[in-house]
Order: sequence, then C-alpha cells, then structure tokens
Amino acid sequence: MHGDFDDALTPLARAAQQSVMVRQGIPSQQLTRPHETRVFVVANQKGGVGKTTSTVNLAAALTRLGQRVLVIDLDPQGNASTALNIEHNRGVASTYDALVDGTPLSEIAQPCPDVAGMFVVPATIDLAGAEIELVSVVAREGRLKKAIFGDPRVGNAEKAGEDRFDYVLIDCPPSLGLLTLNALVAAAEMLIPIQAEYYALEGLGQLLNTVEMVKAHLNPELDVSTILLTMYDARTRLAAGVAADVREHFGDQVLRTAIPRSVRVSEAPSYGQTVITYDPASPGALSYLEAAREMTERATTEKA
Repeated sequence: MHGDFDDALTPLARAAQQSVMVRQGIPSQQLTRPHETRVFVVANQKGGVGKTTSTVNLAAALTRLGQRVLVIDLDPQGNASTALNIEHNRGVASTYDALVDGTPLSEIAQPCPDVAGMFVVPATIDLAGAEIELVSVVAREGRLKKAIFGDPRVGNAEKAGEDRFDYVLIDCPPSLGLLTLNALVAAAEMLIPIQAEYYALEGLGQLLNTVEMVKAHLNPELDVSTILLTMYDARTRLAAGVAADVREHFGDQVLRTAIPRSVRVSEAPSYGQTVITYDPASPGALSYLEAAREMTERATTEKA
C-alpha cells in the first residue's frame, strides 16, 4: 500500500518512510524499468569527490529499486571492484581483456555476491598498461562502446528482452586519458559527482571542454545529464554556498538529493560492501536511494 502515496511525498518524508520500511524489512518500491539501456559515464578528474563511492552505491540503490545494473570498473586501482566484493587479482578476466583483446563482456562480467540484479566487469592492475597498448590500435577510443553494445543484454526491450541491463555505470580513473575517453565515447549520459567543499568547481572547466570535444568529434549523443552533490555537511555555510553555486551553474542537471558526509559510507568498502547493504537505514544509504529514484524518474519524464 505504501507505493500508492510515494509520489506525493517530499524527498525528506520519503527518506523517513524508506528508513521505517528498511527497519521493518519491507522491500523498496520497484520502479518502472527504462525502455532501453541507459549508459552512464561517471567521471571527474579531480580526485576524492566520491566518484567510485557514488558509482557503486547508486548501482546498488538502482537494483534495490528493481533495476538490472552492469558496473564497469575502468580504474586500474579497482576500487569499485573491491567495494562490490568482486575478485580482481591479476589474471582475472577484466576490462583489460575487453579493451585490448576484444573479449565479450558476457565472459568477463561477474554477478555481485551481495546485490541481486547487479553484474560487475572488474578492473585489474593490467589495465594500467592498456593506454599504451591501445595507442597503435585502430579506432582505439571506441573499444569500450563496441564491447558494451556487443553484449546481448544491452539494448531496448524488443532486442534484449527482460534480461536486459537497465543501467550501465562506468567508473573512470581520475584522469582524462584514453580510458576515460573510451567511457565518454561509449556513454549517452554523464554523471559528475561534485563535493560540497572549497574548490568544488576547480578543474571542471577542463572536463567540460573535453566533453564538448568528444561531442563534436566522436560522440554527439553524450549529454551531461546528472550532477550529484557529495560530502554535503548541512551544518556549514560553505556546503550551502557551494551547493547554491553548483545549482546556479548547472540548473536542472543537479539532483535535488545531496549525499551527506557519512562515516557509514566511508566504512562500507572496507567490508567489501556498499552502504546500501552495509547499513541500509543510514542517512547515506537513504540519500543514495533517493538519488537513484530521481535518476529513474528522469528517464520516465524524458520518455513521456
């Protein structure tokens, strides 16, 4: 019955309702799946903004809301793989094999052991050498796109059926090299996490210039559709000021939900978990759930 009045609630009231549901063991409302796979690149070359954290937690939140998700770890450090409890030792089939050898993603993707409906393409340290190895390869910037759209589970409902992935989230390294370029070419949408702290917008100009170059020459469909404020501390004027600046600059691209600075969110990866499974009733988990809900609602609105 709770689903009947969900849409009338404010985000704060919905988060409170969600907290009660989690504590009572009631499953989250299952949201409508998009008609076709939405491919997101999650990028910001500024380190420490919550990029990987947001990738894995949004992915887990989306699955909790009834979506099927593929996470592609494109960072040689493999932090997303670690947070999702996915084996990524040297020798494990990884994004390196997809990019360099053309191995199908269906042979590489591993089911996430803690989150039903999520699959992960891990990153190993081998990926660090991929940029050099790809330099002489023809159409090297399109290797990831070819791998993603060559997967039978990527596409629309007619082509890929009920087993299709609803979302593909690509976690990029904190640089604008060939790996990130592959992600920008592969995705139709871009999600930029921005921390609500001093210098938040520093370096974003370079990233947005790169996006414009990619749109002009390699991927005209790429759209910066989603901005997510992270590490938000509601007690400080600085966070409120930064949030106001970001919203003024990016407008409707900014999600209403900001992710609070949270010890639980920071702790979860050390246990090989997202905060969604580690502490589902925590403010961080509820915020990621609400942010994921906004992402799905935008897909429905755009479709309409």
